[in-house]
Amino acid sequence: MRVSPAIRAALAALLLCLVMLALFWPGVAMFDSLNQYQQLLSERYDDWHPPAMARLWSLFHGLGWAGQAPMFLLQMLLYWTGLGLVAAALARQGARIAAGAVLLLGIWPPIAGWQVAVLKDGQMAGALLAAVGIACWWQLRDRPMPRWATALVILLLLYATLVRINAVFATVPLAFGLLGTGAWRPVRHGALMLVAMIAVLAAMPLVNHGLLRAQPSDVGRSLPIYDLAGIAHHAGAGAVPVLSAATWDKAEAQGCIRPLLWDPLGDRCDFVADGLARAAPGGKLTGVWVGTIARHPLAYAAHRLAHWNATMRWLVPWRYPLAEPQAGSEPNTLGLGSPSPRIEPFQRLAGGLAESPLGAPILWLVGALAVVALARRRDDARSRLATTLALSAVLTELAFLVISVAADYRYHLWAMLATGLAIALVAGAGLPRRGLGIALAVMLLVGGSGLAARLMLPPVGETYTDAAG
Repeated sequence: MRVSPAIRAALAALLLCLVMLALFWPGVAMFDSLNQYQQLLSERYDDWHPPAMARLWSLFHGLGWAGQAPMFLLQMLLYWTGLGLVAAALARQGARIAAGAVLLLGIWPPIAGWQVAVLKDGQMAGALLAAVGIACWWQLRDRPMPRWATALVILLLLYATLVRINAVFATVPLAFGLLGTGAWRPVRHGALMLVAMIAVLAAMPLVNHGLLRAQPSDVGRSLPIYDLAGIAHHAGAGAVPVLSAATWDKAEAQGCIRPLLWDPLGDRCDFVADGLARAAPGGKLTGVWVGTIARHPLAYAAHRLAHWNATMRWLVPWRYPLAEPQAGSEPNTLGLGSPSPRIEPFQRLAGGLAESPLGAPILWLVGALAVVALARRRDDARSRLATTLALSAVLTELAFLVISVAADYRYHLWAMLATGLAIALVAGAGLPRRGLGIALAVMLLVGGSGLAARLMLPPVGETYTDAAG
């Protein structure tokens, strides 16, 4: 019996899914995983991590399925369902190389190595991939989705939005592209997306505290604290008089202000966070933060660009923290186990590739920008979907310019997946040669400068301790 290319692609995705489940079972539980699991055990939820994931996890736990395995299974099924549907849709059109590239993207070690960690990042990536796969199955045939499929896409986009505070920058453009029709219109769609993002961000506390009954935490203070410290670092201690110059000098002397992450300011250098809690309690901190940025915009820009460079892993040393995925779960007494040690070589390979210019999120961002620039004017189904995915990736990565306090590699999972899918969709689509040449030249420039930085800059270490000091 002859098996269609679409069925073969779907079966390949199923096989890869089963291999990853067997190899990485029951998933890697990291520090954040333990925190959320402890919340469901105690039935006391807060919003430091968006509570949607912990609430969903509690449903499995309530059915008697303890540990991280059910959430690991869920994100693997969502992940490979999405990739399998995209690959099958491409194979159905005869684009077998592009279909194969989609499946290879799913096992690219820096992505796969982090996707097996039971975290909100993997949940978000899985949900968005499944939504894209469902829409892709119909869109590539220029057919409207049936109502049940539309409802499922909306549900998946909603879950992804709730599971990460910055997911809105990825999900809003996806909602417009997957649920709308016609070509992208930059001004009209840009204005509508901005309104939608503001509305979603305003609604998030209402959902988290009301519907999901999570207690408010101080998570909203981390960004202002980090930015104020960064301004003090770049403009001098006197630029942020809400704390004494002596306090900021002490923070400098102890290496508390780092481009990688804000954590020292609330941990070993908690005198900064505690001082701001006394000097600018509650909403007063927001006023101090906005006013300080207005008075010192250049220092703020220097601070944010230094952090963005760190999180995009552009001009950084070769050995740079928070890139290699863990091979085992955090030690715990909660009953969360670890995968077999046989995954350690794969995770080390993932870390090595993530630290290289090929794994740098900045290089993938250039690819996404190229797709937006070259494909947005085309009106065929593959180009429209590619533009949607690339725009989602671009907005996700650019949002880190203003909303980010840590440079973990896992934060870029969705953007890199979206970029890879977008490139696969437009590959061989007859894009203008001049534009492709310019895009390739920019990628070579960015990748080459990243390689030079890795060879010239001194290493700072690879562990969380190296990052936090």
